[in-house]
Amino acid sequence: MRKAARAYPVEIRLGLVLILLIVGLSLSTDSFLTLANLTSLLNNNAVNLIWAVGLLVVLIAGGIDISFAVAASVVQYLTAQVFGSMGGNWALGFLVAGGIGLALGLINAALIHGLGVISIVITIATFNAFFGLLMFFTRGRNIYSLPDWWRDRIFIFEHQSASGVWSELNLSVGVMIACVIATAILIRYTNIGRQLYAFGDNPEGARRAGVNIALMQAVAFGWMGIMAGIGGLMQVNIAKEVIPNALAGRELDVLAAVVLGGARLGGGRGTIVGCILGVMFVAITQNGLNLLGVSPFAFQMIIGAAILVAISSSNIRFDMGRLFTAPRPSEGRK
Repeated sequence: MRKAARAYPVEIRLGLVLILLIVGLSLSTDSFLTLANLTSLLNNNAVNLIWAVGLLVVLIAGGIDISFAVAASVVQYLTAQVFGSMGGNWALGFLVAGGIGLALGLINAALIHGLGVISIVITIATFNAFFGLLMFFTRGRNIYSLPDWWRDRIFIFEHQSASGVWSELNLSVGVMIACVIATAILIRYTNIGRQLYAFGDNPEGARRAGVNIALMQAVAFGWMGIMAGIGGLMQVNIAKEVIPNALAGRELDVLAAVVLGGARLGGGRGTIVGCILGVMFVAITQNGLNLLGVSPFAFQMIIGAAILVAISSSNIRFDMGRLFTAPRPSEGRK
């Protein structure tokens, strides 16, 4: 336990905070710890977690991407155009949306590597370029005419309580689980994943060790693009329409969650568990404030303060193992 605590201090601290938060909300409101509310939390935040695991890979590689939410909107529009005049199914939908997202991610990677400019500057530029082109061609109009397979609700879990309250998990939760597992395999069990960590931690050292820098950037931003495309596909299934400007702004909540989960902005650090905990913290905080009737502006203040604490404490070493082990006799006499 002590070894794990030293290896994952941020995840353990955030996990403890989450437990306290859940206990506090459970005591404060009767509607928080209910099956209906918990399934609603999963449904409403599945897309954010899909994007979060993609962004985690980018942060591990030492980059940052703030264009993925707009890229997801572009994917939604182009996918709607592809399937607007033809049939299709979910398999083709994932291929088309993931392929378009991959292409947009590779554009970011090519610009970053080719121009030698830091990723935040490039993704700010592509954010504006993607959004401007999208609004120009769509003129801000929603798309309601979508294939039946894309609009139909698919449930992986349904339950009706004795009082008649429905609880359900939709397809987006199943897709989210698949994306989390795929990302965990990529960063933890593949040679490319190990190279991503090495590149993010020390780019020059990784380059001298033979790591292909262009490939690492392509993998990181390409994976983010795929997750953006898949998340955009699932968001349309939830909303039943394509809204060109609906996703702009959500990238900040996702970035906050991943940073809170322990991903270092400088690269080389980050875990799937921390990413999940970060998204859970943001989601539960927002949900709890809504149930308590607190102003939504308070949520932004709390998340802003949490990010400051997470970033400022990221370089402070905490011996979390001391929480789980008894002091030695010599330590107790001091």
